[in-house]
Amino acid sequence: MAFEGLADRLQKTIQKIRGKGKVTEADVKEMMREVRLALLEADVNFKVVKEFVKKVSERAVGQEVMKSLTPGQQVIKVVKEELTELMGGEQSKIAVSNRPPTVIMMVGLQGAGKTTTTGKLANLLRKKYNRKPMLVAADIYRPAAIKQLETLGKQLNIPVFSLGDQVSPVEIARQAVEKAKEEHHDYVLIDTAGRLHVDEALMAELKEIKELAKPDEIFLIVDAMTGQDAVNVAQSFNEQLGLTGVVLTKLDGDTRGGAALSLRAVTQTPIKFVGLGEKMDAIEPFHPERMASRILGMGDVLTLIEKAQATVDEEKAKELEKKIRTASFTLDDFLEQLGQVRKMGPLDELLKMMPGANKIKGLNNLTIDEKQIAHVEAIIKSMTKEEKIHPEIINASRRKRIAKGSGTTIQEVNRLLKQFEDMKKMMKQMAGMQQKGKRKGGFKLPFNPF
Repeated sequence: MAFEGLADRLQKTIQKIRGKGKVTEADVKEMMREVRLALLEADVNFKVVKEFVKKVSERAVGQEVMKSLTPGQQVIKVVKEELTELMGGEQSKIAVSNRPPTVIMMVGLQGAGKTTTTGKLANLLRKKYNRKPMLVAADIYRPAAIKQLETLGKQLNIPVFSLGDQVSPVEIARQAVEKAKEEHHDYVLIDTAGRLHVDEALMAELKEIKELAKPDEIFLIVDAMTGQDAVNVAQSFNEQLGLTGVVLTKLDGDTRGGAALSLRAVTQTPIKFVGLGEKMDAIEPFHPERMASRILGMGDVLTLIEKAQATVDEEKAKELEKKIRTASFTLDDFLEQLGQVRKMGPLDELLKMMPGANKIKGLNNLTIDEKQIAHVEAIIKSMTKEEKIHPEIINASRRKRIAKGSGTTIQEVNRLLKQFEDMKKMMKQMAGMQQKGKRKGGFKLPFNPF
């Protein structure tokens, strides 16, 4: 994930100060020197770094820290609050027009992922916000862009408005908004042309579209990998068009993350969404506080919970809980759970959202082999119904048959059966502890882990 180097540096610095019963001005000074270097290395704008360090220093040597019972932790709280503020403070939500449709103009340079992001955003609006979006192909200079948007629309089952590449983008936008009104679409997403750099002709056309389509939102799509250049591009677009938001793409790549920290401070334009991968559901609303938590190694439990709620069937979860309590959890249930977790996204990304994940050695370099998970699925699917319910009946010849049927080895079958047995024992213990806790009013799991 982005911010990895920055996160490592800040977390090491914070670790030194965390448990201190007394924080001196010298401690704060040393910490701020490290913070400054970490931010500059992460490609954060120099002026932004200067302002950030000044604000944190003033608060960190002020009354709120010195009179606190745990000064070390109070300093960390100050750093987190100021980092959150730097990225915009609160989540900036997408506009909703009083008179539908809500028109969103998607702008940006070529290669930032504009067309793909337009499709992703429409998909998110439909799935998460239950809206009825329409895509508009207004990039007539890159014939592949129209085809790409039409392909995405087909794939996502979202209508695409196109008049080919012989009609002016301004006319396409005008007719699209009319059509959306007739067909009662909630959102219109206009995919506009990009260039390799900001030029007058591009800006003149975008201004015309803005004039005519009167968008409720103008989103700039910026590639997070471009670092400081992203901030310069955002400034140019903002001065000429008056942006309402930024969508950062490729934030999952090997980026230093500085763009996300500088963008808001320099342009005063909120980051509204972030793209975190190739898949069409790899986009999420940007939460400054959650991002600050992740940078400081505090995890991002809220996003994890939201992902779980979006993919886990509540009825099935209750049924599963009952099975765990009564120890009737089968390999079929295990297979279903595996499917539910996989729907939430790449497992290595999910693990990184857990609090304290930064302390797990090698987690940053961890890639969970999806092939291994596919093997587990194949092994379970090669079992008979009875074997899935009563794995204890699986003798040597059955193991041989299952391995052959799943294209795996006997060792892999053995390993899965042992892991399943261990997991059932652990579930039994946890369920027992929870029941005991209920009777005594003592131990209780803080959440249902399954």
